[in-house]
Amino acid sequence: MTEPMLLQPPLPARAGHRRYWTTPPGAALALAVAAAAREHAGPLVLVARDSQQAAALERELAVFAGDLPVLPFPDWETLPYDLFSPHPEIVSQRVATLYRLPEVKRGILVVPVATLMQRLAPRSHVNSGIDMGLGQTLDLAAEQRRLEAAGYRNVPQVGEPGDFAVRGALLDIFPMGAAVPYRIELFDDEIESIRSFDPETQRSQDKVESVRLLPAREFPLSDEAAARFRDRGLTGWDLAGPEASFPDPLAHAEAFEAARAAGLRITVHAGEW
Repeated sequence: MTEPMLLQPPLPARAGHRRYWTTPPGAALALAVAAAAREHAGPLVLVARDSQQAAALERELAVFAGDLPVLPFPDWETLPYDLFSPHPEIVSQRVATLYRLPEVKRGILVVPVATLMQRLAPRSHVNSGIDMGLGQTLDLAAEQRRLEAAGYRNVPQVGEPGDFAVRGALLDIFPMGAAVPYRIELFDDEIESIRSFDPETQRSQDKVESVRLLPAREFPLSDEAAARFRDRGLTGWDLAGPEASFPDPLAHAEAFEAARAAGLRITVHAGEW
């Protein structure tokens, strides 16, 4: 790609039309993508070969994109039969991007190619966040139940996205999609102050007027969602694996009980491999 083409890269003229670029060296690719995003009337999707390349492109685009938003949509970095969930920071980034994307007129969405194979959360779920503002009435006991239902974790000390802690008249919470956690102080049952705080030192910092709490899970797990999932033709869950190393069923006890309560049929198969 020549120097003029880096600053004015060719773009498809219509849907279904393709234009091919010769990959420029080093960070010149990020420069060309940023230039293309400024010319394109809508978000530009940049597909990376893996998570490492996606992270590198995000860093380079931060230099060249200027005021254009660069939205990361990272891979979960888990395998189908892993016994652990994606890291909370990954889920936080993904939820934040899904929430912001419908409002982006111009910008760059950076996606590892493996992520294109994953189904997305319904927009109604991503937009079902909770707003908290100064002067708002808040019942801490009811709010705790609501946060837990939304996937937030009740912990002794808030340290990562999705954590919350209740201490007297204080509610510490690290909203999904936020860069910092917040400390909400109540006077009786009214929100008197909201401050960001440092999760390392736990010291309060800047005052804010309000905070939005996005869902802590990418997919709804309510009774209504389970019923919709079941009614779409689900016949059962198959937890397959080699007999010698099949995980202890007790590790799946919580999932089994939730599925049973929702009326879902379950199949456990220690199979031939």
